[in-house]
Amino acid sequence: MKHARALAFAALAGLTVLTTGCAVTRNQETVGAYVDDTAITTAVKAKFVDDTTVSASAISVETLNGTVQLSGFAKSATEKAQAERLARDAKGVREVRNNIVVRP
Repeated sequence: MKHARALAFAALAGLTVLTTGCAVTRNQETVGAYVDDTAITTAVKAKFVDDTTVSASAISVETLNGTVQLSGFAKSATEKAQAERLARDAKGVREVRNNIVVRP
């Protein structure tokens, strides 16, 4: 169980780096801010994986200069609110923009 959780976290971290890898080249932020944003995104996704009410695979997380944007689909308003709460509680988050759509 420990190994599966660690493997899932490592996979999320790797996926985060691969999917957001071109942000610095577009001069959107400094390298230090990019690293911080990547850490925030990974932390939020890990919180989603650990939480039983939030579907980590249905909600996307993007971070720019400490602002986290959530998008995707939730099965209920409770799931949407929990995802926002988890994101707000992550270290380094300045603001959360919750664009999750509730879809039964």
